[in-house]
Amino acid sequence: MLVIELPYGRVPYLLDLGDRRATVVSAPECASPPPLPPLLTAALDAPIGRPRIEQLVRASARVTVIISDATRTEPRAAFLEHLRARLPAVAWTIAVATGTHGPTSLADLELPPHLVRDARIVNHDGRSELVSLGATSRGTPVELHRCLLEADLVVATGCIRPHYFAGFGAGVKAIFPGLGSIPSIRRNHELKTHPGARAGNVLDNPCRADLEEAVSLLPTPTFLINGVCGPDDLVHAAVAGDPVAAFRAGVDLARPWFTVRAPRAPLVIASDALPVTASLYQAAKIAAAVAPLVAEGGTLLLVAECAGGIGPLEVVNEAIFRIGVLPRLAPSASIALISSLSPAEVSRTLVAHAPSPAPFLSASPIVVVPRASRLLFEL
Repeated sequence: MLVIELPYGRVPYLLDLGDRRATVVSAPECASPPPLPPLLTAALDAPIGRPRIEQLVRASARVTVIISDATRTEPRAAFLEHLRARLPAVAWTIAVATGTHGPTSLADLELPPHLVRDARIVNHDGRSELVSLGATSRGTPVELHRCLLEADLVVATGCIRPHYFAGFGAGVKAIFPGLGSIPSIRRNHELKTHPGARAGNVLDNPCRADLEEAVSLLPTPTFLINGVCGPDDLVHAAVAGDPVAAFRAGVDLARPWFTVRAPRAPLVIASDALPVTASLYQAAKIAAAVAPLVAEGGTLLLVAECAGGIGPLEVVNEAIFRIGVLPRLAPSASIALISSLSPAEVSRTLVAHAPSPAPFLSASPIVVVPRASRLLFEL
């Protein structure tokens, strides 16, 4: 009997395949990560394409540092600790990059009080306090939070890991879309329909190029400190310096850690861990990652608890699944969802409700991908 424990949400999901055979696609083995503080120290000591951060601003300068919201698992406190140690005499603004997610619960960010006590906190809302900087050559209006223009230096933090249409996450994404207007972000995300907008691709990815062009319109000097994650979601390396050049160096480190070979199959069962399975909005990352593995006429069975619900329905249906996920499927392939959502709730989406895997298990072969959104697939 083959029983596979899938990450699902608050508890695992036990996938009972009986006597059926399945190919389980796992991430490449990686060594245990080194301690994080020396990684960040070394990166800040040897920035790529920028002087050391201590040389970029004077005492009493205004510095805006951008951290991720709670939809990302990242060492926010460690980033802030190291930056504040390098720049002890500046005036800090800590901006939470919420993109289209809206203001977040600051308690969920788990920031120690001593790191935020004397800082201005910007809990970004993509509908207010915005400044227009023009438009990119692809027509994306560039509207960013004013805290970026009120600073003498902007520092972007984040963790580099695969992203289903921007190639990899982090880099300039902390600035835009992180602190962009909702209409600007949506316009950029329309580029996800382009064949080059796919996981792992950064060099000829129109979505990524548009983001970087948008950030180039910001007149404030910028600096990057990024962790480089492995498939275990832990930081295995760090890069600092120019937000494009340092990011590219981090991508080169990350790519072999996530790349796996996998076959196409008529049934692909895919899941991931929180926070990716917290809502259908987030679980779309799983579907987009494995969609190329689903054979013509096959089924992608998405296993995600979605305890946080669907997310904004029109956005999930039209801006994510309609243009970003479904076009990646082979002809006549479909998506079914095992979750805690009711059949009535799922019926409002572009995926089908599945009470269990049983109706789909007659397919052969079966491919199971337990941590799908973290992988890059070579077919």
